[in-house]
Amino acid sequence: MAPRQDPVWLEVALNGPWTSRRQPHVPLQVKDIVADGIACVEAGAAIVHVHARDPESGRQRDDPDLYAAIIEGIREHADAVVYPTIPLAGPGDDAGTSRYACVAALARRGLLEWAPVDPGSVNFAHEEGLLRDIPGSVYVNPEPHIRSALRLAAEHGLNPSFAIYEPGFLRLGAALAGRHPLAPQAVYRLMFSDGFRFGFPPAPYAVDAYLELLRDTVPDAPWMIAGLAVDVLPLAEYAVERGGHVRVGLEDAPFGSELTNYELAEAAVELIERSGGRLATPAEIRQVLAG
Repeated sequence: MAPRQDPVWLEVALNGPWTSRRQPHVPLQVKDIVADGIACVEAGAAIVHVHARDPESGRQRDDPDLYAAIIEGIREHADAVVYPTIPLAGPGDDAGTSRYACVAALARRGLLEWAPVDPGSVNFAHEEGLLRDIPGSVYVNPEPHIRSALRLAAEHGLNPSFAIYEPGFLRLGAALAGRHPLAPQAVYRLMFSDGFRFGFPPAPYAVDAYLELLRDTVPDAPWMIAGLAVDVLPLAEYAVERGGHVRVGLEDAPFGSELTNYELAEAAVELIERSGGRLATPAEIRQVLAG
C-alpha cells in the first residue's frame, strides 16, 4: 500500500478515572498532568485528553479552574488541542445542563476546541469482575444529554469528540449531529477493549466493520482507534493504512501498564512512521476540521 498523503493525528489520553492502583504511572496532580502533556506533544502528539483530579483525593474533579490550569499549563509550552472529560450522569439533571457546566465554562473562557460527547449508553463489565462475579456498571448517556452537548458545540464552535463504544453509538451520534447542523465536524473515536466486554476487541475485522458503517453513515468523517483496557498499537498500522488516526495513553492502556504516557506516545510515533504516515500538527488538524 502506498504511503499516506494526509498526516496522521496522534492523541494521548493521559489519565482517565484511574488511580495509581490501576495505573502506577498515571499523573494525578496538575503539575504532573501538565508535564506529561508537554512531553507527549514534544514526542509528536497533537491532541491531549485529560481528566482533572482533586489534589488531595486524586479523584476526578470537574472544576473549570483545575482544567484551565492544565490546559493553559500545556499550551504555555506546546501547541496542542487539549480537551476535558465529562462527569457521570447524575440524578435530577434530565437535560444534561449540570453535567456539561464545566465544558461550558471552559468554552466561555475560550480554552476549548473539542467537546467530549459520548452518543450512547453501555455496560462496563471488566474481565476481573466477571471472573469474581462482581457486577460492572452502566455508563449512561441519555439522548437529551447528547443533544445538549451538540447545542453547546454549535454555540461555541467546538468539534464533538464522539466516543464510539458500540456500533449504535456511531449511528446515533451521526443522526443527532445531523439534527444539529451548526455543530462543527465530529471526530469518531472507535473504542476497542480486551479487558472490558463492550463493543469489539482490537482486531482488523472490527476496523473493517466500523469502516463499512462509517461509509454508509458519515463517509468523510475523521476517525481514530482508541479504547479502554486495551493495547491498540498492534492495530495502528492497519488503521493508518486505511486512513485512520491513533490514540494511546494511560486512560486507554491495559491496567497495570509499565509504560508511561511519553513511552506510549513514542511507541505510537514509531508505528505511525513505520506505516508510512507523517504526524499531523495541531494547525493541520484544525484546518481539516474547519473544512
